[in-house]
Amino acid sequence: MTRSGDLTTINCTSCGAGLDVLGGGRVTVHVCPYCGSELDAQEDYKVLRTFADLKRPDTPFKLGMKGKILDVEYTVIGTLEHKETYAGRTWTWIDHQLFSPTHGYAYLTLDDGHVTFSRRFRGPGWISESQVERSEAPPAIQVKGDRFKYYETSTSEVTFAEGEFTWAVRIGDKSTTVSAMSDDAMLGFSTTDKEREVYRTTYLPRDEIAKSFGVELPKLSKKVHPLMPFSGGENFKFVRNMSALFALLCIIISFVMGLSGGRTIVSEVGLPVVGLPVEIPFEVTQTNKLLEIALSGDVSNSWASVGFTVQDPDGEILFGAGRVMERYHGWDDGNWSEGSGKANLRFVPEKAGTYQINLGEAESGIWTGAAKRDQPKQAISRLDLRIREGQMSGVLPFWAAILFGGVAIWQFIRRWRHKSKRWAGGDWDD
Repeated sequence: MTRSGDLTTINCTSCGAGLDVLGGGRVTVHVCPYCGSELDAQEDYKVLRTFADLKRPDTPFKLGMKGKILDVEYTVIGTLEHKETYAGRTWTWIDHQLFSPTHGYAYLTLDDGHVTFSRRFRGPGWISESQVERSEAPPAIQVKGDRFKYYETSTSEVTFAEGEFTWAVRIGDKSTTVSAMSDDAMLGFSTTDKEREVYRTTYLPRDEIAKSFGVELPKLSKKVHPLMPFSGGENFKFVRNMSALFALLCIIISFVMGLSGGRTIVSEVGLPVVGLPVEIPFEVTQTNKLLEIALSGDVSNSWASVGFTVQDPDGEILFGAGRVMERYHGWDDGNWSEGSGKANLRFVPEKAGTYQINLGEAESGIWTGAAKRDQPKQAISRLDLRIREGQMSGVLPFWAAILFGGVAIWQFIRRWRHKSKRWAGGDWDD
């Protein structure tokens, strides 16, 4: 006998407690929350069985609560607790059966403080437990343009039930579910000893659900749920894209500035080292811009160190410095070379006028580790001096590019880390 569609309340036929009828015409059983009796909703609510001494799980969702999910109002009509035990570990979660007169039945699941929403899925595709066991790679299916990749296989049992359900619930009933996940949803291929169903599950924002149902959700015991979407903040895309754009612009600017060689104001080629020390004047016209002093020598498997001072137009010593030029080469399972025989120094002159560079005597040496045929007769014989003014340095924009690039890369790393944590709970082992 089918119950009346106008029925809104009944008295438990076991304990007499008043029970609200909330779940629509497809409800088949009603588990009394007071005495634990399972009543047949299709046969005058006669007692089918009794689940005695069941401890109600800790959930803020109570029977009869109403709230909106995806702009549809649902009513909580049933509560189920599931338990899975594997390798000495135990996991529990709570399913709340929901009913909407316009959208039918669904589940609101509370798992480690996270909230998900599940509905029966009528689309094509199935992944079986045996298929997983035979596969050499995680099985996957394509459903409506989304790729669902195998996540885990779990076998759980019902440990608590109250309220109305669309099937006959039994404490201890077991089901095995093969789960496959896409970027924003999960398909659960569930089998029991009587039937098989496919459910599609999505993640729900905690704050919205708490506000809609008027409840206070428990604290998260696990920071990242497999279905939890990445939250980079309101400005995530802006920061990522702008950082990448500015990094690219800084690289271009650095490259362009690096190509600017400035104006050559001194070019002394082939200065004999035996003629050192020597004084060379040069005229500076561009102030507050980089001026480069570049030295190079004909070193080969040798080194040379040249000290020098620079005088300003007033004859005052601006600074003294020294530069080492070295170059080595040889054979060790192939030709190799090291060093360039060049050295430079840059500074920014503050005033225009005639400056002077005073090159000191060179100190030098020959690398005795080289083969005799590769050892020079003398460490250095000639020295080249070039001075350029008005140079632009690409160092600052280069470091800016590294900074902006690091910010952009960090955004990608954040998303990758979140994805890794989502999949960390899967049971596929390569």
